[in-house]
Amino acid sequence: MARVKKGVNAHKRHKKIMKLAKGFYGRRKNTFRAANPAVMRSLRSAYVGRKNKKREYRRLWIARINAATRANGISYSKFMNGLKKSGIEINRKMLSEMAIHDAAGFAQLCETAKKAI
Repeated sequence: MARVKKGVNAHKRHKKIMKLAKGFYGRRKNTFRAANPAVMRSLRSAYVGRKNKKREYRRLWIARINAATRANGISYSKFMNGLKKSGIEINRKMLSEMAIHDAAGFAQLCETAKKAI
């Protein structure tokens, strides 16, 4: 039986990792042995980061809504409760955008929420 040589496949694998390691600092961008664990870690961090991004944006939207509701004389939790009771279903992203760009419309929502409580 013929001997299987892995040179071509190893070269492809190394090339793929080195391409991902472009822009890394020090030997991590030049040598496969240093680049491989760095790339694996960076891919793992990127995966986690994609999940965390959603959480971070939601926190930002809630902070913006809270600031705007307090300016209109109601707390965030009471505002959300009032909206739910009055049957208004707007997601936090849109509420945040309203708070920034349409202050009058957001003030009306605050009044509606106050009446519903």
